[in-house]
Amino acid sequence: MSSPVGALGPPRLAVSRCLLGAPVRYDGRHKLQPWLAEISNEDMVLLPICPEVEAGLGVPRAPIALYQVADERRVREVAGEGDHTAALDAVLRRRQAELATEGLDGFVFQARSPSCGLAGVPVHDEHGAVLDTGAGRFAAGIVAAFPQLPVAEAHTLAEPATRAAFLERVRAHHRQRVRPAPV
Repeated sequence: MSSPVGALGPPRLAVSRCLLGAPVRYDGRHKLQPWLAEISNEDMVLLPICPEVEAGLGVPRAPIALYQVADERRVREVAGEGDHTAALDAVLRRRQAELATEGLDGFVFQARSPSCGLAGVPVHDEHGAVLDTGAGRFAAGIVAAFPQLPVAEAHTLAEPATRAAFLERVRAHHRQRVRPAPV
C-alpha cells in the first residue's frame, strides 16, 4: 500500500509570501508575521505563494482591486486599464493542480488583498464606488478547490491561543490526509 503524494514529512502550510517577510506587495513592502518565521520546517513545511508576482505583476506595481463588471468579478488596476484576471486565474489553476498533487494541510492568507483576502475585500463598480465586499479571486478559488482545508487570514491569528488552535487544525488535517486507506 502506498502513501498519498506529499504524505511523508510534516504538515504543509501555504502562506501568502508577504507574510514571511518577502517584499512582494504592490508598494514593495511586506507584512511579516514573526510567528510564521518561527515555524521550523521540521514542524511544518511553509509554502510561500504570491499569486500576483506569479502572474507577472512586478514589484512595485500599480495597485489592483476587485471590480464588478457585468456579472463577473474582475481584478483590475485601480488607476489604469490593466486587467489581470486571466493571469491570476492561470496561476490559480496551476497552483490548485500542484497543491492537490503535492498535498496541502492549511493556508494563511493576507487580509483585504484582491487576490488573497478571504473576506471583506472591497468590490468596486466600474467608476470605483464600493458595491460590496467579498473574497479575493485567488483565495476564493483555493477555498472552492479545497473546501475542508483549514484557512485563516494572518490578522485573525494574532492571539497565541487562536493561532495554536489553527495550527492544531492544520496538523489534524495532515493526520487525516496521510492516514492509510483501510484494507
